[in-house]
Amino acid sequence: MKKESAIIGFVATAVICFVLGYVLGTSNVDKGAAGHGEKNTVAHNAEGNGAPAGAPQGGGADSDLLPIGDSPSMGGANAAVTIIEFSEFQCPFCSRVLPTTAEIKKAYGDDVRVVFKHNPLSFHKDAPLASEAAMAAHEQGKFWEMHDLLFANQRELGRENLDKYAQQIGLDMQKFKAALDSGKFKARVQQDVDLANKVGARGTPNFFVNGIKVVGAKPFDEFKTIIDKELAAARQAGGGSAYAARVKANFEAAPAAPAGGDKGKAPSRPPANDDAVYKVPVGSSPIKGSPDGIVTIVEFSDFQCPFCGRVNPTIKQILDENPGKVRVAFRQLPLPFHKDAEPAAIASLAAHQQGKFWEMHDILFQNQRALSADDLKKYAQQIGLNMQKFEAALSDPALKKQVEEDKALAGKVGARGTPHFFVNGKRLSGAQPYEQFKAAVEDGIKRAAPFAARGLKGDALYNALIATGVEEFKAPAGDAGGAPAVDNTIYEVPVGSSPIKGNAKAPVKIVLFSDFQCPFCSRVGPTLVELEKKYGDKVAIVFKHQPLPFHKDAPLAAQASMAAHQQGKFWEMHDVMFANQRALTPEDLEKYAQQIGLNMERFKQDLNSEKIKAAIEEDKALGAKVGARGTPTLFVNGHKIVGAQPASAFEPLIDAELKK
Repeated sequence: MKKESAIIGFVATAVICFVLGYVLGTSNVDKGAAGHGEKNTVAHNAEGNGAPAGAPQGGGADSDLLPIGDSPSMGGANAAVTIIEFSEFQCPFCSRVLPTTAEIKKAYGDDVRVVFKHNPLSFHKDAPLASEAAMAAHEQGKFWEMHDLLFANQRELGRENLDKYAQQIGLDMQKFKAALDSGKFKARVQQDVDLANKVGARGTPNFFVNGIKVVGAKPFDEFKTIIDKELAAARQAGGGSAYAARVKANFEAAPAAPAGGDKGKAPSRPPANDDAVYKVPVGSSPIKGSPDGIVTIVEFSDFQCPFCGRVNPTIKQILDENPGKVRVAFRQLPLPFHKDAEPAAIASLAAHQQGKFWEMHDILFQNQRALSADDLKKYAQQIGLNMQKFEAALSDPALKKQVEEDKALAGKVGARGTPHFFVNGKRLSGAQPYEQFKAAVEDGIKRAAPFAARGLKGDALYNALIATGVEEFKAPAGDAGGAPAVDNTIYEVPVGSSPIKGNAKAPVKIVLFSDFQCPFCSRVGPTLVELEKKYGDKVAIVFKHQPLPFHKDAPLAAQASMAAHQQGKFWEMHDVMFANQRALTPEDLEKYAQQIGLNMERFKQDLNSEKIKAAIEEDKALGAKVGARGTPTLFVNGHKIVGAQPASAFEPLIDAELKK
């Protein structure tokens, strides 16, 4: 799976957008996911397009909490259910949800209305102007046509491309160009962004179904549960739209409900602030701010994580506005799917040895997409390090050990994503807005006051404050390490004749349902490599196929892998296809078959054989039976883990199974 490193950067940024799904943004997306707009075109209408600013679109009173306003919408004017979607055109997760919204439209017709609001993320450079272009098309009654083209071409959203798409859909080009040149819709897009921040839609996509929050590119079934419930409520109330009333009831009653609106379900990972004080020592971590500060912020971060870079200005503002009171300790948490993150972490510690950690910190975050070994050396020279000492430190096992210790501490206290903070011991997860940090710091100052009154400060105060703190985060029952979805079921997932890597008699088998065109499936690859390395012949990996319907090249790629399997080279084909997810045409597949030395006549014969197609259909049927509806879904001796989780999500299950 070493070849997968070629695509990790593309996949990784996309996580995080989700986790905190997570998920995890980049400026690229595979066209298989981006091209969903064509499927939606027949479902769109121009209802509301060209409405005057501020005018609600559709029947019933608008909501003060989640206003529809003049936003583009599709669906019935008097729909009983309104879905507010916060999205952006450069986000791969947003394109991934398009088939779901199309399915909603097909299933419910005019009973459901979808309202589009913009939330272009700061690290997607083309997203803001693309949003303005969509609104310029909206002004001419063609928002959804532009919407589809932008999502179908997520990697080509420069100004020249936007003009080209405007011509394709027949816009008045003089009017369109004038709108973009003047920034006519910049404030309108910002209005949506401000609303997103206000209602807590910090990532994309984010939805509110009559006020019930749904985070991420969730499958149709999760929306269906909420929609059916809201339609029943509408029928009971006599039908028609009661949008404002439903939003008030749902949004105010359960603002912190888990994704999908399941209010009774325990969260599977630590909340943004669980109110416990954790024992998170500073140790030898680099510190910025006042050494005598009465508030200590311990930050777990990753130099390749875009959200970590995004929160840095907020941290600076906190330090600037609290002189002498606050200090920040930096701990390393390079995520396994960020291939350059760990070398960057070690480089920062090498700079720390020469008293220049924060200079290296800043330059690494300014250049998150350029963190190769040569880049790290270049930055070391720029900040004036002794290069002989720096290069020697890069291979110092003590620095790698320090990174591992930070990672172990993060796992212990439940810091499973980045960025993750503990403010005087209290958790604050994710790139939260300034107001959240300000409130956490004010709370930290109050809790520090009794210790400060005794003359304590800095390390002495902080150590006294956390002395009785929680040492280890305990995940809810049935939650393996706080990462996967809560599920106590032990599923029967037979290996059968599926491709297997490792010891076929291993006591632990990880059965993976995967799709060669799915970016999340490539993201789980490094985790599996990490587990194979740690557990050796005690663990085997079993591959089962689940090509998703909106990945047009995935079915044939699955067939190609099984044709290679017939010649004993499944994993070689597996690796080369994951390394080239955006090039899976029939011609590409033949090229890869030649590269790995297959008998081409036999490969072509097997590629479309009914036997191989039947084997893939059996995998899909098994996946449906055991609830593997998305990819990747994995089963550790029958224990389900959903999504591209880190190794720490698998290890407790594997260890428990090995003890048996």
